[in-house]
Amino acid sequence: MKTILTFAMALFVTVAFAQKEKELTLNEETNLIDVVYYHNNGEVSQTGSFTLEGKLEGNWISYDKDGNKLVSAFYNNGKKVGKWIHWINGKKKFVNYNNNVASL
Repeated sequence: MKTILTFAMALFVTVAFAQKEKELTLNEETNLIDVVYYHNNGEVSQTGSFTLEGKLEGNWISYDKDGNKLVSAFYNNGKKVGKWIHWINGKKKFVNYNNNVASL
């Protein structure tokens, strides 16, 4: 029951602050909620996954309104981890995270 309540609250927060259009799918293989958010023009804004407790998990990719990648990020149980890639003016910038702490 507590898990269902936590999940419902996480979805409420996601819906309240997210773009108007999105897709949520329970991935039965990974037991994660796969999500796709869209810009108002219909282009994909973000893709990624949540745990059933509402924490970000795995690879998240953000796109601009034209469909160009902006950020490729990684999360483990809601914490920033691994190599993040930012595309700025056509150039890649890398930031490494370990337990939410960045190192360049």
